[in-house]
Parts: sequence; structure tokens; C-alpha cells
Amino acid sequence: MADDISVSGYVVLGLIARYGPMTPYDLKAWLSRSIRWYWPIPHAQLYRYPVRLAELGLLTERVEDFGRRRRVFHLTEAGRAALAEWLADTETPDLETRDPAAVKLALADLVEPEPVAELAREQVRRHRGWLTTYQQRLAALDADAADGLSRSRMLAFGIAISQAYVDYWQHLIDDSAGP
Repeated sequence: MADDISVSGYVVLGLIARYGPMTPYDLKAWLSRSIRWYWPIPHAQLYRYPVRLAELGLLTERVEDFGRRRRVFHLTEAGRAALAEWLADTETPDLETRDPAAVKLALADLVEPEPVAELAREQVRRHRGWLTTYQQRLAALDADAADGLSRSRMLAFGIAISQAYVDYWQHLIDDSAGP
């Protein structure tokens, strides 16, 4: 069954396992507060994944009897087991990076040097902003919360990556300044 589930499917299982039963709209909200920083999922897919996971027996779907009759998805024992098995598996696909700035850098020899320096300055500004955001979130984190350890690890990861980006792009700026 593991081959039938994408990483995004496991994200859906994980969010429901951590935060409880959810509608696709709830999934969108929790994703935007957490995992979307490193694993974005288009909103339309957040409405399809739970249905697919329910077809596989990993979630159950209950339609509210009142109001808007929202579809609420609950984790099944099979879903919890599949998630646990996936989390315990140390094998992962290769890293996928979709960075428009890296694409521009790869093609930078096609333009004059000044746009590259401007790109580098903008990337330093942007990644310093992310660095500050991650540092502030880490400082404000409730370490005793159920997801405190996981969130602190991810924020530390974000800080390390953002610092690496700042250092790299700053290096390009410094090299372009010349003697």
C-alpha cells in the first residue's frame, strides 16, 4: 500500500493524526501554519487526498448532519499504522528543490553582471527575512506543546537552511564587488 501513497498523502495523514479530524479546509489551514514552508500542496489537492486516502481505508469520512454538511475526515487504525510505518522508514526520495532564483543563477551568463548582483541582494534580503521569522517562531515556541519538539527541530532546520542561503548569496555579492 505504501507505493499508493505520495508524500503529500502522508502529510494529510500526519496532520490528522496530530491535530484530529479535519475537513479539507482545516487541512489547508494547518498546512499553511506548518508544513507548507517545505512541502507545499496545492489547495485543490487537499480536497482530493482525503477522499483517496478514505478509498484506501486510511481515513473515514463523516458528513455533518447540520449546517454546511462539511466532510470531516478521521484517521483509521490502518491509517495510523501506515503513517507509523512510513515515518519509521529511513528511505526517502531525493530532495526536490524548486527555486526560481537558482534557475536565474544557472542562466546568469546570458545577461550582464548587474542583474545577478541585484538578484543576490534580493535573495539575501528575502532569506534574512525568513531567518528572522524562524528565529522569532523558535523563541516563541511552546516547547511543552504536543508538537513542540517536532516544531523546534523544523525551525532549527529552517534557520540552518536560511543561514546557508544568506551566506551563499552574500558571497556572490562580495565576489562581484571586486577589489
